[in-house]
Amino acid sequence: MVMPIADSPRRDNHDLQRCLLSPAAETRLFWRLRVLVGRSLLQGAMRTARLQVISVGLACSALWIGLFALFAGGFYFMQTGLVHSGMRTQLIHAVFNLFFLALTIMLVFSAAIILYGGLYRSEEVPHLLTTPTRAERIVQHKFEETAFFSCWGFLLMASPMLLAYGMVVGAAWYYYALLLPFVISFVLVPAGIGANLCLLVVRLIPTARVHALVSVGMLAVAVTGFFGYRALAYNNKDVMTPTWFQDVLTRLQFSEQRLLPSWWLSTGLLEAAEPADSPESRPAWRESLLFLTVLTSNALLLNLLLGRVANWALRPSFSALQGLTRANRRAKVGLFDRFIFAISRPLPNATRHLIVKDLRIFRRDPVQWSQFAIFFGLLSLYFFNVRRFDYSGVMERWVILVSFFNVAVVGLLLSTFTTRFILPAISLEGRRFWILGTAPITRDTVLWGKFWFACGGSALPCCTLVLLSDLALRIPARSTSIALLHQFSCLALCSGLSAMAVGFGARLPNLRESSPSRIAAGFGGTLNLVLSSLYITAIIVCTAVPCFLWHDTDSGASAAGMFVGGYIGLGTTASVAAGAVATLVLGAITTVFPLRMGLRAFRRLEF
Repeated sequence: MVMPIADSPRRDNHDLQRCLLSPAAETRLFWRLRVLVGRSLLQGAMRTARLQVISVGLACSALWIGLFALFAGGFYFMQTGLVHSGMRTQLIHAVFNLFFLALTIMLVFSAAIILYGGLYRSEEVPHLLTTPTRAERIVQHKFEETAFFSCWGFLLMASPMLLAYGMVVGAAWYYYALLLPFVISFVLVPAGIGANLCLLVVRLIPTARVHALVSVGMLAVAVTGFFGYRALAYNNKDVMTPTWFQDVLTRLQFSEQRLLPSWWLSTGLLEAAEPADSPESRPAWRESLLFLTVLTSNALLLNLLLGRVANWALRPSFSALQGLTRANRRAKVGLFDRFIFAISRPLPNATRHLIVKDLRIFRRDPVQWSQFAIFFGLLSLYFFNVRRFDYSGVMERWVILVSFFNVAVVGLLLSTFTTRFILPAISLEGRRFWILGTAPITRDTVLWGKFWFACGGSALPCCTLVLLSDLALRIPARSTSIALLHQFSCLALCSGLSAMAVGFGARLPNLRESSPSRIAAGFGGTLNLVLSSLYITAIIVCTAVPCFLWHDTDSGASAAGMFVGGYIGLGTTASVAAGAVATLVLGAITTVFPLRMGLRAFRRLEF
């Protein structure tokens, strides 16, 4: 008997569903895969890169201890300096709300960026899409990696603050027991929001990305302008007074919205941190569990929603991105490319073309420029919100020190980006070096193009951020020479950090790896990051110490500073000039030697 044609597809579908793994079995299979891969990576790292693992562990431990000491000192100052308990509680709650709100925003963007790179730019997902695997499980597989990296970074930054607060206020044991559940449930909320937004944006507007980027850029400019106007209009002269505290709490009320996950986290942890001998400790303990339940339920809801969105959006959005083609139009050089080509006229013509090529690759990769824009945007908001008080006497001397700390922060951020994006560029270029090998250019030209692209591309935003910090702190009004010294130090940092990234990238390439993040996490990236931190510290010490003592000697703000500066000769104008010369020499050495090392290794490199 012949089966009807109309019934064949239905029966085939039914048979196919019976052959598929159940969702539980699929989950167990992917977790087994993750365990095997993780075990293999750990064994390989301990066998071939033990020094790298130990170096990263020591660096993370040193960073954690430094943050713990800093937070412990700050909380101890609040605990002993603010005798009014109500004002102290409000200020600590506001600090917690603002800190966790900033982390929430960063986690939303970072989760969206990491998931986009893991889903649409990896070699694993195209293979998984050819298997009878549910789209929901593929997205969950990548989302677990995103949540892990987000949770790891959040723990590294937040755990010293939370532990320091608990130790200073004498929190009960259940405060420490609830820390990990609170952190995990909190991280899953902004990560789930970012993951859902990533899938929706790629699914709904795959061909309108330019319009979306323009809209986001206009919104970012509007928000930055708003905060900048508020910061510049702020001129409170009463520092460390009840009026000042009340004004600060009023300006931080935007972070106390009851619908924000950051408010749930801060309130739940502060409730759990009530002293055990407090008469309200038992109700506060129950209140903390209530907020933990709210965070957990929202995290589970977002995870369930992510599965539904994945089934609807992953395969169509992936196909749409793979099938995008550029419109047939005459190729022409953009206005921005022509501008870069014009201002780089002193360089050789081949180097200028390589700079434009690297710039095009950078701006066409949203994973790179989005991270760059987010972190520099957040740093701009911080500099905008540096309070413009009428400093006088002893407090004015600390403004000079804070301004140099801001330069160090910009340098540390730049070292992270040069390690992440510039250092892997040579290794990634090696796979396509046969294209450059057919061109009438030398290998030295390729390396010089990478250096000038990194140095020139970082100098403008970094110097702008430092100038913004100086304007917010009124440094030019106090001393124009210090503001100029900040710009000089920033240029030395841009040159040295770019040369180190390019030099170590050419000296220690990894031609077998196609992932820039894994190349940056290798031995060359770890060594470059450690040496970059030492270089930034040396530059800041050469310039900050003479300026700090010179200001004390010149203004008479500190007798100890005048004695030290006069005794060892650092409190004079000549010492400031000597610090600038030392910065110049150190910057030249750090620029020349890594580049020479990289050029020699790159000439002998076999691809």
